[in-house]
Formats: sequence, C-alpha cells, structure tokens
Amino acid sequence: MRIEKITQNNIEVASISANEIVISDFQSAVDLMMTVKYETGIKNIAIPKDLITDKFFILSSGLAGGILQKFINYRFRIAIYGDYTKYTSKPLKDFIYESNNGRDVFFTDSLENAVKKLTFAN
Repeated sequence: MRIEKITQNNIEVASISANEIVISDFQSAVDLMMTVKYETGIKNIAIPKDLITDKFFILSSGLAGGILQKFINYRFRIAIYGDYTKYTSKPLKDFIYESNNGRDVFFTDSLENAVKKLTFAN
C-alpha cells in the first residue's frame, strides 16, 4: 500500500493506492485509518473503489454501513472513487446520493473529484 499526500485549499488528503484489496472488513478499515493517521497525520482519505471488497457495495451485507460508521466515529472523512455504472441497486444508488449530500463520506468518479469533495471549504 502506498500513501500519497495531496494538498488543496490548505487541506491535506491521503490518496491510497495498492495492488490488492485494502478494505475487506471492519478491522482492515480501522487498520487503514490508523496507518494513515500514524504515517501522515491526515484524516481525509481518498481511495479507489477497486481497493474495497465487492461485498461493501451489497448494502444488505451491512459492511458499508459498519465501515463508514467506523470512519465517522474516528472522525475521518473518506471519498471512494471509481466507476459505479455497473451497480443497478436502487438502495445503493440512494445510499451514494445521500452520502454525497453529507460532509464525511463521498462517492466520486475520479481522484480529482474525490480530492475536491474532501477539500471543499464549507
């Protein structure tokens, strides 16, 4: 796993890249947050959706809700970016829509837009 610091609007974002799944369950999500916090001090994370287990995107698994609650509890913000067109689930589309209207969790199409969401000054 690699962590790259991106600064925009005087706000830092940790951009994650890897050759394997980084978030597969609740513990791996916490491990990611603690690694990023320890290595960079940053609490804004941008991660490609391909580094998150596919089970995350099946809302009935409870994985998405539980993992994102961990991010909120630890006061982290996350933007998950990638192509979501293959997902046809209305509940997932609604979940993405509602998340994007909040302040802590975002689903975007690109790293550039993920960084914009995480660094937008309210």
